[in-house]
Amino acid sequence: MTRMPSYFISHGGGPWPWIDEMHAEFAPLEASLAAIPAGLPQSPEAILMVSGHWEASEVRVMHNAHPPMVYDYGGFPAHTYEIGYPAPGAPRIAERAAGLIAAAGVEVALDAARGFDHGAFVPAFVMYPQADVPMFQVSLLDSYDPAEHFRLGRALAPLRDEGVVIVGSGLSYHNLRLFGPGAQVPSEAFDAWLDDTLADESDARTKALLDWEAAPHARACHAREDHLVPLFVALGAAERAVATRIYHQQGIFGGVTASSWRFD
Repeated sequence: MTRMPSYFISHGGGPWPWIDEMHAEFAPLEASLAAIPAGLPQSPEAILMVSGHWEASEVRVMHNAHPPMVYDYGGFPAHTYEIGYPAPGAPRIAERAAGLIAAAGVEVALDAARGFDHGAFVPAFVMYPQADVPMFQVSLLDSYDPAEHFRLGRALAPLRDEGVVIVGSGLSYHNLRLFGPGAQVPSEAFDAWLDDTLADESDARTKALLDWEAAPHARACHAREDHLVPLFVALGAAERAVATRIYHQQGIFGGVTASSWRFD
């Protein structure tokens, strides 16, 4: 079986594909996500999604054959709380993932109740609108510790050789209190730092990301790093891989620059 790439994607804002004005704003993001399936070496056995919207004190792995929906957003039109994304879960692969995580010495538990949050179902809908590819989620650790999330990604890496696409779903810029024109300078600087850093395939890349707070405007861009940490998992699963930027957009949310990358 051919090795699958891993991804870090900026997933946009809320349930944007179902809101006309937001859908238009995120047309470049839609195009980048919709292009992912054609760029894979084969049809995936499953998508493993690590979303910035699920964290726990231990790593939790979705273990549900038919995951429900989690509408973890507020203030959007009523119809966006009726969205369905009926992709099947992947309990067998989830068990395999949990075993790999445990073997790496990371505390882990299967979670049969958790459903798809919008960090997962929104990009998955654009990638696979027919919901015909199994998907499951793996949580972040609420410590946000970069080294622990690289460790998690390394543990999950063998799944790439088993037909699983690992997707870290967050945003390269995520500060809900600094949108609009004030976000332009920090988001552009941090995005440029990320792209330059990810271009280095040596151990220096991991070292730089472990010390991400030293990057330009780091804390202005990620006052709380829940939407950056999925990058560490995705890159841990493909640590010496080539990084290719697959999405880059300026001016979203009134001034934000955001990007996504593929690792293979």
